[in-house]
Amino acid sequence: MPTTPSTTHDVQRQFGAVARNYVTSAVHAAGKDLVALVEAAGLRGGERVLDMGSGAGHTALALAAKGAEVVGLDVTAEMVAVATELAAQRGLANVTFREGDVGALPFAPGEFDIVTSRFSAHHYANPQAALSEAARVLKPGGKFLLVDCVAPEDPALDTFLNTFEFLRDTSHVRDWRASEWVRMLQAEGFAAEVLLRSEVVLDGQSWVDRMQTPETHVAMLRTLFAQANSAQRRAFDLREQPWGLTLPVVLIAGLR
Repeated sequence: MPTTPSTTHDVQRQFGAVARNYVTSAVHAAGKDLVALVEAAGLRGGERVLDMGSGAGHTALALAAKGAEVVGLDVTAEMVAVATELAAQRGLANVTFREGDVGALPFAPGEFDIVTSRFSAHHYANPQAALSEAARVLKPGGKFLLVDCVAPEDPALDTFLNTFEFLRDTSHVRDWRASEWVRMLQAEGFAAEVLLRSEVVLDGQSWVDRMQTPETHVAMLRTLFAQANSAQRRAFDLREQPWGLTLPVVLIAGLR
């Protein structure tokens, strides 16, 4: 996913150890954002699709189920392995998974009709480079579809969000604002549009268990949430018993 050796190593270390947790993650396996992404792809069968940062493969598999020829790309070997297993279990022969970096895609210009990225872009060390690569491998008239958690436009809430995201997962780079994604897409020649604003409701314990967050960091997260001000509590629906939170999510389309 990322474009620097240190960040690549961080992602591989973090996600290699927990790859199988993402096979059963409800956030990644389903959701209205996934339904909306597949609908926005407008597949008629036969399209060639690249899923960047494919993780356990849920997005790639959903697109393959609609008849597209899909390649899932992830920097973590363990994620590639579990995604390949999941595709075999579902009998989908029109999807393959391989290792690769979104900042240097191993594909020729114009190979794909659609490129997607779902819940992985907050790990991109250089998102502009990743978008440039997506633009390069898309055919003229192709479509880029991004789903990710996003930071609020308010700077203080942005800081709060990215602080607790990093405490939970030290390979986290940044939840960008929706406006920042739109500007980055436009800089690469895309006509960008926010198609969906949604949210992900998270149980706090499952959230940290999935990433095997160290107990010291879990304690810091619990303290940070307990001491949050009213604006922070409202913005992320911070809950204490049982503890949990809600993250804002967007689906953005970029048309070439």
